[in-house]
Amino acid sequence: MCAGPRLHDIALRETALLSEFIFVYVFRILEHILINLAVVNWLHGSPRSYFGVDLSINLRHLAVRLLASLGLFPLLFLNSRVKMMFLVVFLLTLLSHVPALDACPKCGNMLVPYPLSTSDNCGNPRYRIYCNNGALEFLSAQGLYYRILSINPSAYKLVIRPPLIGKDTCYSSDLSVGGLRLDENLPFNISVRNTVMLFNCSDNILLSPLNCSSTSYCRQYEEIEEGSGCKGTLCCHFLKDASMTSHRIRVRVGGCTAYTSVVDIKPVDPVDKWNYGIELQWMPPY
Repeated sequence: MCAGPRLHDIALRETALLSEFIFVYVFRILEHILINLAVVNWLHGSPRSYFGVDLSINLRHLAVRLLASLGLFPLLFLNSRVKMMFLVVFLLTLLSHVPALDACPKCGNMLVPYPLSTSDNCGNPRYRIYCNNGALEFLSAQGLYYRILSINPSAYKLVIRPPLIGKDTCYSSDLSVGGLRLDENLPFNISVRNTVMLFNCSDNILLSPLNCSSTSYCRQYEEIEEGSGCKGTLCCHFLKDASMTSHRIRVRVGGCTAYTSVVDIKPVDPVDKWNYGIELQWMPPY
């Protein structure tokens, strides 16, 4: 009569299977990281390479190379029990070097999702915004604060309030500093979903490719109270796109003296349904 499998042998086999599972899981994580890095790099204008590596190379091969660079490649040739030991040590070491991804506390009624930071004790300091008197605000490169209206962490975007326009002057409240300018050393830029309207412009604006016709969105804005101070001035609109700077909306005396912005405008939307704001996007931290 054949003896059944011993409990010790079963335990060894289960340990071996578990270690193989964990090893494959770690391998897949590394592969996933490489894929994400490649996709992010492709989206930002360098579709052929990342860190000088041609993306046509098989990503599994890159994952093996990464394992080797981390000193984990010898695990491929070890028995299951030793693999298990090395993987546990590796994961514990990895976790000990991962910074805490602590989100900052709410500011008023608004959540402050990671990586946005309102202090040195939370978030990522490169993504600094400010909680002033219970209101979230974004600081421009010129030192002006703009109220944050909404945050979409899954899309890496936030919307700030456009400057006020003087009803008697048709001047934006940030005209004295030349409009909105972002610090180009920080990971924020102006998204391409903003339709910017310029008001009280000089005739030189007519030489530009902007829409300054009677059908421009700015003509509709002049008809509401917020834009009434600019009614009858030369105005234009344009969609913020890659051909223009993604870090600035400029106004000046002798050019255009006021502006506002609408996010994701639709031609069929009435002016009272426009989503007024300036949408900024940030690069996720890696």
